[in-house]
Amino acid sequence: MSGSAVIIGASGGIGAALAQALAEEDEYQRVWRFARSFDGDAHIDLTDEDSIAAAAAQLAKGPPPDLILVATGLLHTAERGPERALKELDAAWLAQQFAVNAIGPALVAKHFVPLMPSAGKPVFAALSARVGSISDNGLGGWYGYRASKAALNMLIRSTAIEARRSNSRSIVVGLHPGTVDTALSKPFQGNVAPGKLFDPDRAALQLLDVIDGLKPSDSGKLFAWDGEEIQP
Repeated sequence: MSGSAVIIGASGGIGAALAQALAEEDEYQRVWRFARSFDGDAHIDLTDEDSIAAAAAQLAKGPPPDLILVATGLLHTAERGPERALKELDAAWLAQQFAVNAIGPALVAKHFVPLMPSAGKPVFAALSARVGSISDNGLGGWYGYRASKAALNMLIRSTAIEARRSNSRSIVVGLHPGTVDTALSKPFQGNVAPGKLFDPDRAALQLLDVIDGLKPSDSGKLFAWDGEEIQP
Protein backbone atom coordinates (compact mmCIF):
# COMPACT_ATOMS: atom_id res chain seq x y z
CA MET A 1 0.00 0.00 0.00
CA SER A 2 1.35 3.41 -1.00
CA GLY A 3 1.55 6.55 1.14
CA SER A 4 -1.38 8.93 0.82
CA ALA A 5 -3.51 10.50 -1.89
CA VAL A 6 -4.78 14.07 -1.70
CA ILE A 7 -7.81 15.62 -3.36
CA ILE A 8 -8.08 19.41 -3.37
CA GLY A 9 -11.66 20.35 -4.26
CA ALA A 10 -13.15 17.15 -2.88
CA SER A 11 -16.64 18.65 -2.57
CA GLY A 12 -17.02 19.21 -6.32
CA GLY A 13 -18.41 16.73 -8.81
CA ILE A 14 -15.09 15.47 -10.16
CA GLY A 15 -13.19 15.88 -6.88
CA ALA A 16 -15.73 13.89 -4.87
CA ALA A 17 -15.75 11.14 -7.50
CA LEU A 18 -11.95 10.99 -7.51
CA ALA A 19 -11.83 10.73 -3.73
CA GLN A 20 -14.44 7.97 -3.72
CA ALA A 21 -12.69 6.02 -6.47
CA LEU A 22 -9.34 6.24 -4.68
CA ALA A 23 -10.90 5.13 -1.41
CA GLU A 24 -12.50 2.13 -3.10
CA GLU A 25 -9.21 1.14 -4.76
CA ASP A 26 -7.67 0.77 -1.28
CA GLU A 27 -4.23 1.53 -2.73
CA TYR A 28 -3.31 4.33 -0.32
CA GLN A 29 -2.91 4.37 3.44
CA ARG A 30 -5.07 7.48 3.56
CA VAL A 31 -7.09 9.61 1.15
CA TRP A 32 -7.08 13.23 2.24
CA ARG A 33 -10.06 15.37 1.21
CA PHE A 34 -9.84 19.17 1.24
CA ALA A 35 -12.38 21.71 -0.01
CA ARG A 36 -13.46 25.31 0.54
CA SER A 37 -16.86 24.14 1.81
CA PHE A 38 -15.35 21.80 4.41
CA ASP A 39 -14.81 22.87 8.02
CA GLY A 40 -11.88 22.47 10.35
CA ASP A 41 -8.71 20.73 9.23
CA ALA A 42 -10.29 19.75 5.89
CA HIS A 43 -10.93 23.37 4.87
CA ILE A 44 -8.90 24.91 2.07
CA ASP A 45 -9.49 28.06 0.04
CA LEU A 46 -7.34 28.52 -3.05
CA THR A 47 -7.62 32.29 -2.70
CA ASP A 48 -6.22 32.15 0.86
CA GLU A 49 -2.61 30.98 1.08
CA ASP A 50 -2.79 30.63 4.85
CA SER A 51 -5.48 27.96 4.47
CA ILE A 52 -3.34 26.16 1.88
CA ALA A 53 -0.35 26.20 4.23
CA ALA A 54 -2.54 24.93 7.09
CA ALA A 55 -3.79 22.04 4.95
CA ALA A 56 -0.22 21.16 4.01
CA ALA A 57 0.73 21.16 7.69
CA GLN A 58 -2.01 18.62 8.33
CA LEU A 59 -0.79 16.48 5.45
CA ALA A 60 2.77 16.58 6.76
CA LYS A 61 1.64 14.67 9.86
CA GLY A 62 0.70 11.58 7.83
CA PRO A 63 2.25 9.34 5.18
CA PRO A 64 3.99 11.23 2.34
CA PRO A 65 1.63 12.01 -0.55
CA ASP A 66 2.24 9.83 -3.60
CA LEU A 67 -0.67 11.44 -5.44
CA ILE A 68 -1.91 15.04 -5.23
CA LEU A 69 -4.88 16.06 -7.37
CA VAL A 70 -6.15 19.63 -7.65
CA ALA A 71 -9.73 19.23 -8.86
CA THR A 72 -10.87 22.84 -8.84
CA GLY A 73 -11.87 25.39 -11.45
CA LEU A 74 -13.91 28.52 -12.09
CA LEU A 75 -15.77 29.16 -15.36
CA HIS A 76 -18.84 31.08 -14.26
CA THR A 77 -20.74 32.37 -11.26
CA ALA A 78 -24.37 33.34 -10.77
CA GLU A 79 -23.41 36.87 -11.82
CA ARG A 80 -20.78 36.31 -14.51
CA GLY A 81 -20.18 33.91 -17.37
CA PRO A 82 -17.27 33.43 -19.78
CA GLU A 83 -16.59 36.50 -21.91
CA ARG A 84 -17.62 36.20 -25.56
CA ALA A 85 -16.00 39.46 -26.73
CA LEU A 86 -13.45 42.06 -25.67
CA LYS A 87 -16.20 44.47 -24.66
CA GLU A 88 -17.19 42.07 -21.87
CA LEU A 89 -13.77 42.04 -20.21
CA ASP A 90 -13.79 43.09 -16.58
CA ALA A 91 -10.62 43.42 -14.48
CA ALA A 92 -12.12 42.02 -11.29
CA TRP A 93 -13.62 39.00 -13.06
CA LEU A 94 -10.35 38.28 -14.86
CA ALA A 95 -8.47 38.48 -11.56
CA GLN A 96 -10.94 36.11 -9.91
CA GLN A 97 -10.51 33.53 -12.68
CA PHE A 98 -6.73 33.73 -12.46
CA ALA A 99 -6.87 33.46 -8.66
CA VAL A 100 -8.83 30.20 -8.76
CA ASN A 101 -7.62 28.60 -12.01
CA ALA A 102 -3.90 29.46 -11.95
CA ILE A 103 -2.62 31.13 -8.79
CA GLY A 104 -4.45 28.80 -6.41
CA PRO A 105 -3.10 25.56 -7.90
CA ALA A 106 0.38 27.12 -8.03
CA LEU A 107 0.20 27.91 -4.31
CA VAL A 108 -0.97 24.35 -3.64
CA ALA A 109 2.13 23.16 -5.50
CA LYS A 110 4.29 25.54 -3.45
CA HIS A 111 3.17 23.99 -0.17
CA PHE A 112 2.34 20.40 -1.19
CA VAL A 113 4.97 19.35 -3.75
CA PRO A 114 7.84 19.56 -1.18
CA LEU A 115 5.95 16.93 0.85
CA MET A 116 6.08 14.36 -1.97
CA PRO A 117 8.60 11.56 -1.44
CA SER A 118 12.06 11.78 -2.96
CA ALA A 119 11.79 8.17 -4.15
CA GLY A 120 9.23 6.32 -6.22
CA LYS A 121 7.00 7.99 -8.80
CA PRO A 122 4.83 10.58 -7.02
CA VAL A 123 2.28 12.52 -9.09
CA PHE A 124 0.99 16.07 -8.78
CA ALA A 125 -1.86 16.77 -11.20
CA ALA A 126 -4.22 19.70 -11.66
CA LEU A 127 -7.38 19.85 -13.72
CA SER A 128 -6.74 22.05 -16.72
CA ALA A 129 -8.68 22.36 -19.99
CA ARG A 130 -8.20 21.90 -23.70
CA VAL A 131 -9.37 25.49 -24.18
CA GLY A 132 -6.20 26.55 -22.37
CA SER A 133 -4.17 25.37 -25.37
CA ILE A 134 -3.05 28.41 -27.37
CA SER A 135 -2.44 26.34 -30.51
CA ASP A 136 -5.91 24.77 -30.25
CA ASN A 137 -7.76 28.08 -29.94
CA GLY A 138 -9.66 28.56 -33.19
CA LEU A 139 -12.82 30.13 -31.79
CA GLY A 140 -11.68 32.90 -29.45
CA GLY A 141 -13.84 34.11 -26.60
CA TRP A 142 -13.79 32.78 -23.04
CA TYR A 143 -10.90 35.16 -22.43
CA GLY A 144 -10.40 34.74 -18.70
CA TYR A 145 -10.92 30.98 -18.58
CA ARG A 146 -8.69 30.31 -21.58
CA ALA A 147 -5.94 32.62 -20.35
CA SER A 148 -5.99 31.38 -16.76
CA LYS A 149 -5.82 27.74 -17.87
CA ALA A 150 -2.98 28.59 -20.26
CA ALA A 151 -1.19 30.19 -17.31
CA LEU A 152 -1.84 27.06 -15.26
CA ASN A 153 -0.27 24.94 -18.00
CA MET A 154 2.90 27.06 -17.85
CA LEU A 155 2.98 26.90 -14.05
CA ILE A 156 2.67 23.11 -14.29
CA ARG A 157 5.61 23.00 -16.70
CA SER A 158 7.83 25.07 -14.41
CA THR A 159 6.80 23.04 -11.36
CA ALA A 160 7.66 19.83 -13.20
CA ILE A 161 11.17 21.08 -13.90
CA GLU A 162 11.76 22.04 -10.27
CA ALA A 163 10.22 18.84 -8.86
CA ARG A 164 12.51 16.77 -11.05
CA ARG A 165 15.51 18.17 -9.17
CA SER A 166 14.33 16.50 -5.96
CA ASN A 167 13.07 13.31 -7.59
CA SER A 168 13.91 12.56 -11.20
CA ARG A 169 10.90 10.23 -11.43
CA SER A 170 8.32 12.69 -10.14
CA ILE A 171 5.43 13.60 -12.45
CA VAL A 172 3.65 16.95 -12.61
CA VAL A 173 0.89 17.24 -15.21
CA GLY A 174 -2.29 18.99 -16.23
CA LEU A 175 -5.37 16.90 -16.96
CA HIS A 176 -8.30 17.76 -19.23
CA PRO A 177 -11.30 15.73 -17.99
CA GLY A 178 -13.49 16.41 -21.01
CA THR A 179 -16.99 17.79 -20.47
CA VAL A 180 -18.30 16.40 -17.22
CA ASP A 181 -21.86 16.65 -15.94
CA THR A 182 -21.15 19.09 -13.11
CA ALA A 183 -22.23 22.59 -12.13
CA LEU A 184 -19.23 24.03 -13.99
CA SER A 185 -20.37 22.73 -17.38
CA LYS A 186 -24.14 22.82 -16.81
CA PRO A 187 -24.90 26.01 -18.81
CA PHE A 188 -22.89 24.78 -21.81
CA GLN A 189 -23.92 21.13 -22.14
CA GLY A 190 -26.28 21.77 -25.02
CA ASN A 191 -23.36 21.94 -27.44
CA VAL A 192 -21.73 18.68 -26.33
CA ALA A 193 -21.63 15.90 -28.90
CA PRO A 194 -23.52 12.68 -28.06
CA GLY A 195 -21.43 10.39 -25.89
CA LYS A 196 -19.03 13.16 -24.88
CA LEU A 197 -20.77 14.28 -21.68
CA PHE A 198 -19.32 12.16 -18.89
CA ASP A 199 -20.82 11.55 -15.49
CA PRO A 200 -18.38 12.35 -12.65
CA ASP A 201 -17.74 8.71 -11.71
CA ARG A 202 -16.74 7.81 -15.26
CA ALA A 203 -14.62 10.96 -15.58
CA ALA A 204 -12.78 10.13 -12.37
CA LEU A 205 -11.94 6.60 -13.50
CA GLN A 206 -10.76 7.89 -16.89
CA LEU A 207 -8.45 10.41 -15.24
CA LEU A 208 -7.05 7.80 -12.85
CA ASP A 209 -6.39 5.51 -15.81
CA VAL A 210 -4.42 8.31 -17.47
CA ILE A 211 -2.43 8.86 -14.28
CA ASP A 212 -1.68 5.14 -14.00
CA GLY A 213 -0.18 5.23 -17.50
CA LEU A 214 2.06 8.26 -16.99
CA LYS A 215 5.84 8.06 -17.21
CA PRO A 216 8.42 10.47 -15.78
CA SER A 217 9.06 11.71 -19.32
CA ASP A 218 5.42 12.92 -19.40
CA SER A 219 6.03 15.40 -16.60
CA GLY A 220 5.22 18.99 -17.48
CA LYS A 221 2.66 18.08 -20.13
CA LEU A 222 -1.12 18.31 -20.51
CA PHE A 223 -3.19 15.19 -21.17
CA ALA A 224 -6.83 14.68 -22.09
CA TRP A 225 -9.16 12.15 -20.48
CA ASP A 226 -8.33 9.58 -23.17
CA GLY A 227 -4.56 9.87 -22.72
CA GLU A 228 -4.04 12.16 -25.73
CA GLU A 229 -1.33 14.77 -25.18
CA ILE A 230 -2.65 18.30 -25.76
CA GLN A 231 -0.17 20.72 -27.24
CA PRO A 232 0.38 24.12 -25.57
